[in-house]
Amino acid sequence: MARNESRRVWLVTGASRGFGAEIVKAALAAGDAVVATARDASGIEERLGPSESLCALALDVTNETSIARAVEAAIARFGRIDVLVNNAGYGLIGAIEETPGDDVRRIYETNVFGLLAVTRAVLPHLRRQRAGHIVNFSSLGGYRSGPGFGIYCSTKFAVEGISEALHAELAPLGIAVTVIEPGYFRTEFLESKSVVETSASIADYAETAGKVRSVAKSVSLKQPGDPRRLASAVIELVGAEHPPLRLPLGSDAVARIEAKHAFVEKELAEWRALATSTDFPK
Repeated sequence: MARNESRRVWLVTGASRGFGAEIVKAALAAGDAVVATARDASGIEERLGPSESLCALALDVTNETSIARAVEAAIARFGRIDVLVNNAGYGLIGAIEETPGDDVRRIYETNVFGLLAVTRAVLPHLRRQRAGHIVNFSSLGGYRSGPGFGIYCSTKFAVEGISEALHAELAPLGIAVTVIEPGYFRTEFLESKSVVETSASIADYAETAGKVRSVAKSVSLKQPGDPRRLASAVIELVGAEHPPLRLPLGSDAVARIEAKHAFVEKELAEWRALATSTDFPK
């Protein structure tokens, strides 16, 4: 395909459903080209329809050979990558004690190590261009943790830390980094394809993590956030002259972030004397 310098080229992971699929549709509607990837990419073109601006590729974020092949194919097809959207990931519900080590390692392989591997594979191309935008999907849970989602939230806290460092490292090279923090959106995230529940259930956690299990089932597919509006917001974000480091999306996310700020400020004020008492005397 002939190179068109007037449009952006996106690479989106986890593009077979949810936020990823909506972002692909919105980017195509905006006139951009998209490399839409998923572990099983067979249904992407069927769902979105054939287009010269769409390249659907298999990409397993836990397999560096698969990542390298997909990035090479993207460059061969469109000549460059302008926007990387690290969206692939899944949820895990269960109290910390209820979650076996293998489950912890497995979710980190996708949500954290997978994001890192894809980013490392794309960055040489962005650095060569001295331009680009990395959009990392975190969560409200990457800013504020809670019972039942502690391990999942810890992966998103890691994404926040990685993104903050990347932002500082890449800004001098002309590459933007934004971490997205969605609240509850009406996707399939709380359904079985996107979230795993621990098999163990300890009675002592019935009123904390146990309640979260029940609430997750009751709110699934009834969440207040509109995924199409989120996708439109991502298009606007990528077009901004000075994009933010963090972008919470959803009124629930904004409200809970504000509540956490208030809590942290109150607690810091209460414990300031002890917190500042540990320096060597001047």
